[in-house]
Amino acid sequence: MQHQQNSQWLAVADYQLHLRQLKPAQSECVYPVLMLHGAIENSRIFYNEKGRGLGCFLADRGFAVTCADFAGRGLSSPKASRRFNHSQQQLICQDIPALIHHLYQQHQQPLVVMAHSWAGVVLAASLVRFPELLPKVKTIITFGSKRVISVRGFKKRLHIDLVWNRLSPLLCRIYGYLPAKQWRFGADNEPAQYLLDTIPWIRGGAFVDLTDGFDYAAACAETNWPQSWHFAAINDQLLGHPQDVQAFLTETGLNSGRYTVLGKSYGHQQDYDHISMLTHPSASADHFAELAEWLKQS
Repeated sequence: MQHQQNSQWLAVADYQLHLRQLKPAQSECVYPVLMLHGAIENSRIFYNEKGRGLGCFLADRGFAVTCADFAGRGLSSPKASRRFNHSQQQLICQDIPALIHHLYQQHQQPLVVMAHSWAGVVLAASLVRFPELLPKVKTIITFGSKRVISVRGFKKRLHIDLVWNRLSPLLCRIYGYLPAKQWRFGADNEPAQYLLDTIPWIRGGAFVDLTDGFDYAAACAETNWPQSWHFAAINDQLLGHPQDVQAFLTETGLNSGRYTVLGKSYGHQQDYDHISMLTHPSASADHFAELAEWLKQS
């Protein structure tokens, strides 16, 4: 491992966001990178203490990487509970802007922002709602990000229609939060309101804010996006199906960026899925290496 790791906490409102900072060995970094995780997970999708993961890979190659835990998740404080709730709008309007402002001030240069799964949706919403953030973002990278799950089949009926849309709201009423880790369908728990806020969008509802009606779709149409690269996985048949990823990119206008499907038929070593695109050992020699080189040249 050719980087150092430490933790910091960023105060936002009445809670603190945990930031895992992966600092390259060399004194001058290539670019600062902010990594945002998806639903029912935390920032460890990008790193571990043994030096594995995309965050560690980039830090070893000179990037100053910050992996953020959203409110209530990971090492952020307090944890999701009946006493601590947190909404999707708070993430869009408070947390993501605070993270971008903080790291831009720290590094004094625009950031590369990487998002896995649902984080790509809330990132896009935050940037179009607060266009003053856009000059602080050099590049957007997404992995398996979709807003609507349109694919059909048994997995959709079980995991989305039954577990996410029906069972999860029931669990939120019982526990006061979504105990996804305890029930073994996620790597981390979710605040109740955040879970409830995702359901209308996943079902195909309009891309407008559920709290105040802000029209994200209209704002996207007026946005001049920074350069971007978007990854989908050939074996991601539900949570980030390539057709749903493409639909999200078209809806937001992010389809002006690069788009890559990760699979053997496209020249990669593995047929990746929603999680393995960020965790499989082969990813380092596959798209991690290609991405790092592209970022250094861009």
